[in-house]
Amino acid sequence: MLIAVNTRLLLKDKLEGIGWFTYESLKRITKNHPEHQFLFLFDRPFSEDFIFSDNISPVIVGPPSRHPFLWYWWFEQSLPKVFHKYEPDLFLSPDGFLSLSAGYPAGMKKFKSLAVIHDLNFEHYPQDIPFLARKYYKKYFPHYAKKADRIATVSEYSKQDISKFYKISPEKIDVVYDGANEVFKASPNPLLQRGLKVSPEGGDLEGAVPYFLFIGALSPRKNVARLLQAFDEFKKSESSKMKLIIAGEKMFKTNEIETVYNKMQFKNDVIFTGRLGIADLKDIMANAFSLVFVPYFEGFGIPILEAMYCDVPVITSNVTSMPEVAGNAALLVDPFSVDSIKDGMLRIYKDEALRKQLILNGQKQREKFSWDKTAEKLWKCIEKTEAPS
Repeated sequence: MLIAVNTRLLLKDKLEGIGWFTYESLKRITKNHPEHQFLFLFDRPFSEDFIFSDNISPVIVGPPSRHPFLWYWWFEQSLPKVFHKYEPDLFLSPDGFLSLSAGYPAGMKKFKSLAVIHDLNFEHYPQDIPFLARKYYKKYFPHYAKKADRIATVSEYSKQDISKFYKISPEKIDVVYDGANEVFKASPNPLLQRGLKVSPEGGDLEGAVPYFLFIGALSPRKNVARLLQAFDEFKKSESSKMKLIIAGEKMFKTNEIETVYNKMQFKNDVIFTGRLGIADLKDIMANAFSLVFVPYFEGFGIPILEAMYCDVPVITSNVTSMPEVAGNAALLVDPFSVDSIKDGMLRIYKDEALRKQLILNGQKQREKFSWDKTAEKLWKCIEKTEAPS
């Protein structure tokens, strides 16, 4: 079987959630199935790090598709020519985009399509998405969902959401959970000694300053503005050295974050790191007092799982997929309530028994998720897609 794969989000040192899903699952699938051939379709020069095995043939398909007009051209004009040339048996698209009808040569061999649609944030909160991208998603994703022979998604929540929104039978949708990078492991430092190494010269971890941690791209749905407000209220309520670290790259519509930050009483206790490499993310996660990850919409929420693998207590949201991923291993709060987030911080800060219990629960909950399991489930989904109807 020849499987063509949309790998345009495999960008060296720039992997986000969907990019990590693509990287971790395809790295395993291609190695585990040498009997099949894979055609990796990049939209620009690629890193050899992404050519995982000898059964992968990389092809650069222009133009680079980083704008809605170019998305359309790449999927509706460029890809059909590639499909006509190589005649794949199946097209796997880890970001959910498919090629519809425009640009298909007459007499072209038919192939199956498997779309991985991670979530429908743009249907629930269209105002959070830049205008042209929003219009594109809302116009084309209903068509992608209907065209796909099968759909994979990353949570039961998203499965039901896709089924409901697009009137797709649940039987056509498979849940393929995300995993966590194996570098995320518990710190050897006792919980009370974790923190920022900002003690005076010659100091050690006993003088480290504790911190709450948020990891994620700075976009509206990540709810960073309310997190900042809640942290400010936490500091007003509780005299402590606690810091808040925001680790992630600015994406779009971040004016509200800047406005709230500038009004904070304790803004000097907030540290924005920008994008960090995976090794730095692991260190900053493993030494956190608690992860505070409170988006108001997620298809999965990988940082929740990364924190569990680091034995770090989790505060997360009580909406969409996050209770599903967290199970009984997180303190759930209302992401739309600054007071609820603040109260969660206070409770985690004051209650050592709760922190220890959440860590123990996390050690059990995390066993449900791994990239190995992701790859196995995605491969089963590929087999279902290719099976005769």
